[in-house]
Amino acid sequence: MKALLNATNTTSRLTPLLRLHPFPALQFPLPHFKLNSLNFHRISNRRTMASSPSSSSSSSLSSSVKVKDKIDLTEKENQIFSRLLQVLHHFNLPTELRVAGGWVRDKLLGKDCHDIDIAIDNMMGKEFCEKINEYLSFAGEETHEIGVIESNPDQSKHLETATMRMLGESIDFVNLRCEKYSEDSRIPTVEFGSAAQDADRRDLTINSLFYNVNKKSVEDFTGRGLADLKAGKIVTPLPPKETFLDDPLRVLRAIRFGARFSFLLDEELKEAAASDEVRVAIGDKISRERIGKEIDLMIKDKQPVQAVTYICNLQLFWVVFTLPAKSEPAVSEGCVRLCVASVDAAWNLLELLGRTTFDDVQRRLYLYSALFLPLREVVYRDKKDKKVPVTNYIFRNSLKLTNSDAETVMSIHSASERFLLLIPSLRTVTESETVEAGKGGENFDVLLTSRTRILAGLLLREIKSLWRVALLISTLLYPIDFDHAEVSPDKQIELEKRKNLFTAVETAIMKLGLENVWEMKPLVNGKDIMTVLQLKTGGPQVKEWQQKSLEWQLADPCRTSEQCIDWMRESLTKLS
Repeated sequence: MKALLNATNTTSRLTPLLRLHPFPALQFPLPHFKLNSLNFHRISNRRTMASSPSSSSSSSLSSSVKVKDKIDLTEKENQIFSRLLQVLHHFNLPTELRVAGGWVRDKLLGKDCHDIDIAIDNMMGKEFCEKINEYLSFAGEETHEIGVIESNPDQSKHLETATMRMLGESIDFVNLRCEKYSEDSRIPTVEFGSAAQDADRRDLTINSLFYNVNKKSVEDFTGRGLADLKAGKIVTPLPPKETFLDDPLRVLRAIRFGARFSFLLDEELKEAAASDEVRVAIGDKISRERIGKEIDLMIKDKQPVQAVTYICNLQLFWVVFTLPAKSEPAVSEGCVRLCVASVDAAWNLLELLGRTTFDDVQRRLYLYSALFLPLREVVYRDKKDKKVPVTNYIFRNSLKLTNSDAETVMSIHSASERFLLLIPSLRTVTESETVEAGKGGENFDVLLTSRTRILAGLLLREIKSLWRVALLISTLLYPIDFDHAEVSPDKQIELEKRKNLFTAVETAIMKLGLENVWEMKPLVNGKDIMTVLQLKTGGPQVKEWQQKSLEWQLADPCRTSEQCIDWMRESLTKLS
């Protein structure tokens, strides 16, 4: 098998372009390859300008948005609100109930939303939930469990929130609030407030709208929530720096909603978000879990590239994706732009292939893998002085996402590099080669034409169902040649070539019958091997022959268990 690996590695020596570096288009500029010939490489122009309302490129973002004149309730929403009003009437409560925030925004945009937050003007959310249960008990109906999320001012979580399920929907209940600050503290004293005061303390004007359940009408206490929604603008109700220092997570929320709806970020908002004071507050005041949750929502949302671009343009990239104190090699100044370029290219390639190529889980991991692709060779030393990829640090420390996410993305990076060595041989697989390999049952030596099948099979058995993700990442790294006549600023020729490369290799893997190879059952097990080797207990020898027999099996899908045992005996005879 060493000879087989050495033969494959020859491709690396013969093709210098396969040496891996942070990003192929920048590291391998062929004389006839124009870096900015395609839209998805022009990040520094198109994406940066898109964040500025005054730029000519801002036409790609919303200039006007279709907003409904009134909110149309679903049957379930009608039932929920009617039940809440029944509670008010039963106890004769002088209470106004309002749906706050995102639900109002989305309903006005004609979108479905199940995130109902009820704002109460004269009692705490838990107290009102207890009233609901009291009414349900009076009506002879089943009461519901009340969940309470305590406030945590140190982490900018100023409100106690009560949660209850109604008609299968989880609903949050909070009181309207007014916040007062002392001169020497950024942690406010929270008091009951009016709807207008509560609206002013919201993160964005488009999220400050209320739907008055009692009056069945939309309320815009900031006086510009509806106007900003129609104009497609991301604006804060109060001065942005004040809003962001109150809760720095609002910076990331502004970015997320701006990207999701393709809305323009207000100029004053951008200036405040990029200020040193706010950048420090994001790092110091917000828990890494909350930051990670916001980033994850961006990656899973409709416009992840725009979100990452906003983060980059506001100079927040390393504030969000913090790095360890020392890394090897040191991260270059231009690495942020490479990360944005990488995820942009990945997104465009996936769009061309079709979003149904991956499910939601695969798509999320694909985008994270692309985002951190330029960092894949950068490592740091952990407490045990072991070299660990910085990608691991970002997932586990900067974003506080799962260990599984970190391990999976690093596995995708590793698999994509291995795919690079296999692509030249996989893209030339033909029907005749697969048939020839299938006739090798009598031959116990590894066939020349089976080398690719063995290596590809071993790789897919490791990466399993994420092999297409790793393959698509590798196509971003693979060098593409162009003729002078092919390069045009109006055509995404490189993108088409990478799509065709992915499709060709995917087809080859399927022709070789490897698309689900990780489900393949080995022809022989440990007990069979111990019998052939005449061993009473397992050990390194058994493990070694398990690997050898697996490679032998992968060389030809038509081989049988009996042939495998015969091959093992014959091989042992030769060795002796």
